[in-house]
Amino acid sequence: MENEVIEKAYSTATVVSGGIGGVATPAADILGTGAAVVDRSGVSTTSDGGILLPEQSRQFIEYIFEQQVLARDGRRVTMRANTAELEKLHVGERVIRAAAQANDTFNNANVAFTKVEVTTKKIRLDWEVATEALEDNIEGAGLEDHLVRTMTRAFANDIEDLAINGDTASTGSASAFLNILDGFYKKETAGGTDAGAYASGSAWTVQDLQDIVLAMPRKYRASRASMKFYAGSEALAKLLNNLAQTGNFSSERIVERIVDGTVPQTLGAPIQYRVLGLPILEVPLFPDDYMSLTFPENRIWGFQRDVTVHREFKPKKDTVEYTVFVRFGAQIEEGKAVSYKTV
Repeated sequence: MENEVIEKAYSTATVVSGGIGGVATPAADILGTGAAVVDRSGVSTTSDGGILLPEQSRQFIEYIFEQQVLARDGRRVTMRANTAELEKLHVGERVIRAAAQANDTFNNANVAFTKVEVTTKKIRLDWEVATEALEDNIEGAGLEDHLVRTMTRAFANDIEDLAINGDTASTGSASAFLNILDGFYKKETAGGTDAGAYASGSAWTVQDLQDIVLAMPRKYRASRASMKFYAGSEALAKLLNNLAQTGNFSSERIVERIVDGTVPQTLGAPIQYRVLGLPILEVPLFPDDYMSLTFPENRIWGFQRDVTVHREFKPKKDTVEYTVFVRFGAQIEEGKAVSYKTV
């Protein structure tokens, strides 16, 4: 029977395979057609690929956001083209005036309408898996889906790293990755307000956070309740250690917060604390010893709607290759609405 199947496959120019888990052809569709045997009589060896359907694209982007820390706290924009202009308006300070009785003298308040441009860059992810791995592993056919999810998680982490630390002027071993686009760190330190050096000269203290608050322009401090501190892991650790040493924050309370899982901790996300009445969020991919204050929606994450996924079987290598293309961009809506401190 087995020889019969092989001969039949040969005569129809198809590919068949087997193994643990009942793996069908390594070139079988993973995006939904469910074909058990793929016709190889043509020239192309591509089994499936192209632009995902709108719902698939949305789910792919949502899955990426679920794996990130800073992106879940920012403003997400799904774009229909590689460039988008977002409208915004600005009202000047102190717009009210005294009203005199029986007097029609007035001054119109100025409302400025401007635009912020978000431009995406095309990025890609490539990986491959050998047919033997798909046939002989303990997960069987489920391994392929497992690999896709694992690579998507890595894709999400790299996107957040790029969105934070990207620098088009970067040089060195990581430049091929970092110089794709300018990230939030570069944009914030270029357009925001520097709160100066350490207050203590060597460690993060509450005074440093107060300096960051006071460095924020007054017109934004009026909406202070909507702001949030963002800190790298090292900066937050130094701040907590300093507070614990000065008796302002007990180590028992830190352990209780981690184990207890009470608000504002979010399952699967870094712990949030409140300092000076404002939340402070740990962002692991932030540079060491960097802390900023801004409105969460001030950071814009732009994704172009079209997500392209290609899956291709390479008969000469006996491997399945994957390629994912996404257009992604990061932008600060209002650079002056950021204050920060770094070393």
